[in-house]
Amino acid sequence: MKLQLEKSDGLNTFTAYGDGYVSVNGIRHSCNLAVLPERLIPDWTLATFETLSVGDFELLASLDAEIVLLGTGRLLRFPSPDLLRPLVRAQKGLEVMDLPAACRTYNVLIGEGRKVAVGLLLV
Repeated sequence: MKLQLEKSDGLNTFTAYGDGYVSVNGIRHSCNLAVLPERLIPDWTLATFETLSVGDFELLASLDAEIVLLGTGRLLRFPSPDLLRPLVRAQKGLEVMDLPAACRTYNVLIGEGRKVAVGLLLV
C-alpha cells in the first residue's frame, strides 16, 4: 500500500508497505529496522518475534523518543513483559501493533511533531 503525506520536512516517513517490506522516503527495506524522524537503523535486530531479547528492547529504550512503536509483522503479537523492562526503566511508552498500523501511526505522530521511534519486524 502506498502512503501519502502532505509534507514531511525532510523527516523519515513511510511511503509504502507490503508483505515483507516497507519504504522509507521512497527507499525499500526488507530487513528489520528502527526508524526515527531523523535517523534510520537498519537491522536493529536480527531476531524474529519468537527470538526477541531484552537487548533488542534496550536499543529501542536508548533512542531519543517519548513513545516507541513495535510493528510485529503481519500479525499483532505481544512480547513477554520481561522483555519490556528496559522501556519501563527508561519511562518510554510502548504501543504494539501489526506492521501496517505501526507505519500509519508513526506517520501521524511525526506529523504532530511527536518524538517517536518505531521498531519493525519484517523477517
